[in-house]
Amino acid sequence: MKCTPIGAPKGTDGLATLTSGRKKKASVKSTKNEKTSGKKTSKKFLVIVESPAKAKTIERHLGKNYIVRASMGHLRDLPKSQFGIDVDNDFLPKYINVRGKGDLIRALKKEAKNADKVYLASDPDREGEAIAWHLAHILGVDPKENCRIVFHEITKPAIEEAVQHPRPIHMEQVDAQQARRMLDRIVGYKLSPLLWRKVRKGLSAGRVQSVTVRLICDREREIDAFRSEEYWTVEAKLKKGKSSFSADVTHAHGKKLALHSEAATKKLTNDLERQSFTVKEVKRSERRKKAAPPFTTSSLQQDAARKLGFTSGRTMMIAQQLYEGVVLGRHGATGLITYMRTDSTRISNLAIDEARGYLSGEYGKDYIPTRPNIYAMGKKAQDAHEAIRPTSILRTPSDVEQYLNRDQLRLYTLIWQRFAASQMSAAVYDTIAAQITAGDYQLRAHGSKLKFKGYTAVYVGAEIAKKEKDTLLPELEAGDTLVLDALKPEQHFTEPPPRYNDASIVKTLEEMGIGRPSTYAPIIETIQKRGYVERREKQFRPTELGFIVTDMLEEYFKDIVDVKFTANLEGELDEVADGSLDKNVLLRKFYDPFDETLKQAEDVIGEVDLPDEVTDIPCDKCGRMMVVKQGRFGKFLACPGFPDCRNAKPLLRDTGVACPKCGGKIVERKSRRGRAFFGCDRYPDCDYTTWDEPQQEKCKVCNSFMQKHRYRTGRSILYCSNETCTSRVGSPIEKELARQKERAQAAKEAGAETPAEEKGAAAKKKNTRRKETRS
Repeated sequence: MKCTPIGAPKGTDGLATLTSGRKKKASVKSTKNEKTSGKKTSKKFLVIVESPAKAKTIERHLGKNYIVRASMGHLRDLPKSQFGIDVDNDFLPKYINVRGKGDLIRALKKEAKNADKVYLASDPDREGEAIAWHLAHILGVDPKENCRIVFHEITKPAIEEAVQHPRPIHMEQVDAQQARRMLDRIVGYKLSPLLWRKVRKGLSAGRVQSVTVRLICDREREIDAFRSEEYWTVEAKLKKGKSSFSADVTHAHGKKLALHSEAATKKLTNDLERQSFTVKEVKRSERRKKAAPPFTTSSLQQDAARKLGFTSGRTMMIAQQLYEGVVLGRHGATGLITYMRTDSTRISNLAIDEARGYLSGEYGKDYIPTRPNIYAMGKKAQDAHEAIRPTSILRTPSDVEQYLNRDQLRLYTLIWQRFAASQMSAAVYDTIAAQITAGDYQLRAHGSKLKFKGYTAVYVGAEIAKKEKDTLLPELEAGDTLVLDALKPEQHFTEPPPRYNDASIVKTLEEMGIGRPSTYAPIIETIQKRGYVERREKQFRPTELGFIVTDMLEEYFKDIVDVKFTANLEGELDEVADGSLDKNVLLRKFYDPFDETLKQAEDVIGEVDLPDEVTDIPCDKCGRMMVVKQGRFGKFLACPGFPDCRNAKPLLRDTGVACPKCGGKIVERKSRRGRAFFGCDRYPDCDYTTWDEPQQEKCKVCNSFMQKHRYRTGRSILYCSNETCTSRVGSPIEKELARQKERAQAAKEAGAETPAEEKGAAAKKKNTRRKETRS
């Protein structure tokens, strides 16, 4: 099978076609139109992509001479049952066809045999380059020929441009991906068995995941070691004429205000009440705030976590759907966004021109800067792809709303708004800052007002929503006398650093240079599956197992959990990708000291005793106190008499609140999809369920228990569980619960389940589910 020669004449399909030397003789009936030497046969082109959804979208844009098939990801990989790397033979990998892909491989080989040309169109990143290389090996395509095509958005112009300019497979990128894969295999297959022998079966260590667990463990230790300190602030309510405003006390007796007790605060307020308040200085200025750059993978995951409450995995799954294409009525499958794994903020000139034209017509010329906004990229950015943006800004969220599900629409809207805002003028604020004196005390008042919306007409970032709301001050001038209306002292306590959530852990990994855009979501998912970390209230907390494994690795394998070492290794992988470093040199540099440390650790490390957590719940069958075990689906209760007694049951957290229906205990349960809900422990006799966590706090109006509702953004609100309570009248929770019921009804009609149905389905599956393996 040969790729098309460069310089061959072009045919009507936009691709080079061969006309001489390979004409086929056609035995057809003679007609009056057949005065030429013979009839031309159209060529067949096979395009192989990674996913069926993408194949469907691309096939619509190409002509009938193109057949588009999906490889369904990797078809060739290192074997699962063995190490698969010949360390003594220049780290020669042993690749095998992925089990279960035999029928697909045979079908692709058949299609390739019947095609005149094969194009390998896997994703435009290092992993996609490696997939193309493996496909070339399987199908007998020469990787040095022009058989690789890439596109960063699934649109007709981008696809046509790609097939007109095929290129060879970039072996440097393939080597970088192979090096990453082999480094991960070395750590996983050499270090994990040590953890099995010393700690517990089923554990794993990873080159990047171990560093992530360490970051979470270190943060937890910071929180445990933190000692909260009391401090007070004092706010003065001042008046000028009929206008009132607030000012903060900043200095006392020439020093920065530092109050650490109620007595000291009381003394200060008593003295301050006797003073005269005068405006010392007023500064007025205009402040311009530029829009944030268009999304990278990291910033998209962070913003989706903050604004939509999405996990990193959920964000990437939905982004993949938008990239691969969604059916837009008669327009067919259409890719809505550009490639979603990128660290670049670069935008193509065509996209910028289209955006400026649209925004100028929609909002006016004042909303468009004189020159397009260009954003600087981080030092470690590979800049292999554009930023994440809509494939066309003309395709507004309202235009596609009817074709997208709720999550797709929310994420597409976020991406569209961020990109549109990035090409708009800065927001302009009029600010005023007043310094006020009162005897030996100084106060400061701030005011700001939005003068020109600029990009905030389209997109409001988290920092704007919190800090840039209009705060008005009366017309103040130096020398003005003010009247004290009230002093408001307020007690505070210093707080420990917050636990990592999806947004902050991704931001930290990116800032430290750990991993790459495509790895953030899988890392977070893996460390939870292994039981090293658990997510509670959208925050990550290390488990006891996470601490034990991290401490062991930190003592004996410092490089594996060292942040700088891991970041430097990422830099070296980049050098392999650009051809300045040989992959075997990198692998040897890592492997030799690692192997030596592994041999020493085997002799030094003793078995780690990981005691089971004993509960006060007796076994129904033998009476022993049940213990907490960790299984594939999380923690569960098991009898310590295993294997003589095989009793096991779900681990249910008691909320300490009585069921309003029957008086039983309300416990926390997990749906089949892993979402927490709350129900009566007397199920199925009692069917009380709720998504919102019951609180032991009582309502001040009717004495019913309170419930905590969490919005998707992470914000929470307490409300009374009694639907008839007057405290709920006019409360925001009423609208939210109404929307929740509408969504639940729509989901039920679409085939999803309510909490009660989730619980019922789980009960039915209980007897058929395979029992957890216990060590």
